[in-house]
Amino acid sequence: MKIRTGDTVLVIAGKDKGQRGRVIRVIPEKQMVVLEGLTKDKEGNAVPLNAVWKHRKSRQADQPGDRIRRPSPLHVSKVMLIDPHSDKPTRVGRRLEDGRIVRYAKVSKETVDIK
Repeated sequence: MKIRTGDTVLVIAGKDKGQRGRVIRVIPEKQMVVLEGLTKDKEGNAVPLNAVWKHRKSRQADQPGDRIRRPSPLHVSKVMLIDPHSDKPTRVGRRLEDGRIVRYAKVSKETVDIK
């Protein structure tokens, strides 16, 4: 996959279109990513990007059940990498540098993998 954990991405489709977030988890089998970042809901409260309601059942008599917002996985085709050099959304390419394959931003032609 061209998106990795720790990348800053822009959501380009869906209810959070236009929001930026950081990838905290990549699920390569399903080609999905989980993002860290905040957006606002209809009431103006801060919620995680691509959040869904999780209904939690009460486990004990003194602990009531409730509803919490959790970030949900988002398909990798709905996000676009933010180029760290130009701070613009970009497509990602691969090329061979010093005997290893590295990712590069197509906008600035600069290497994205900086280690």
